[in-house]
Amino acid sequence: MPRIGLHCSHEQISPSRLLGYARDAEAAGFQGLMSSDHFSAWSARQGESGFAWAWLGAALASTGLPCGVVNAPGQRYHPAIVAQAAATLTEMFPGRLWIALGTGEASNEHITGTGWPPKAERAARLRECVDVMRALFAGETVTHDGLVRVDRASLFTRPVEPPPLVGAAVSVDTARWAGEWADGLATVNQPRDKLREMIDAFRGNGGDGGRLVLQVHLSWAPDEAEAMRLAWDQWRTNVFPPPTCWDIETVEEFDRLGDTEATEQMVRDTVFVSSDLQAHAAYLRGLAELGFDEINLHHVGQDLDGFIDAFGEHVLPELST
Repeated sequence: MPRIGLHCSHEQISPSRLLGYARDAEAAGFQGLMSSDHFSAWSARQGESGFAWAWLGAALASTGLPCGVVNAPGQRYHPAIVAQAAATLTEMFPGRLWIALGTGEASNEHITGTGWPPKAERAARLRECVDVMRALFAGETVTHDGLVRVDRASLFTRPVEPPPLVGAAVSVDTARWAGEWADGLATVNQPRDKLREMIDAFRGNGGDGGRLVLQVHLSWAPDEAEAMRLAWDQWRTNVFPPPTCWDIETVEEFDRLGDTEATEQMVRDTVFVSSDLQAHAAYLRGLAELGFDEINLHHVGQDLDGFIDAFGEHVLPELST
């Protein structure tokens, strides 16, 4: 069975509370952590946006768990800075950090004031960033003039082994492209047939042997109506597929769309909502059968106490056999 981790959503929960939840998750039997990396929340109701890289250092120091982070180098982050941050954490905590690299969302990247490029340009920029980061991890001095610019950058502090650079994808085409360069594939819960197609595309284009990581959005409460209320309150702004979710810049626009165009069925199509812990276990077991090495659970509510306790006692044991 795959490693089961806790997804830590900085858009929804303050970093101090998330750190406590990370410790609680380890005690409850979760085997890893996954972190978002946003400058902006998706909704004013979520209301947080802690800096992921500061939090990662605290989480790695406070637990013994491996940690992954989703990152979009090239605009808000210069790739040399991402490489330096990752190298520093990996030097202190060898073998425990992985990074899922994606092309980003305008809601986070527009703050630079440089404009939001089309998807093809963002993909080309990311590919340049990957090459820059790998060269820096290898000890090279990097000068590069392209969609990103680097002038004589070197990392003086480097880990023995660099962290894996995983490709973040939500489409079959992006998964296939990631197979050319990534050490693994990270995606989110979607219909099983599509997930299977993405895995096949990644493995068939050079990614065979790479680690497969899945993030699963779910909502649980002892009462079914409360589980749905939590999902509707926190995640109705996140039900719009690309390119809409990539291109919106402000929480006000996300909230407007969520309030006027989202439906309960759209939320249920995005979030597995149930008060039945055995139903959650069965759903996750079905996803595990696709061959994922790691599944990170994102309870979309803002209070994780009951979720961590309930899943630690009733769901994780069901997934360990």
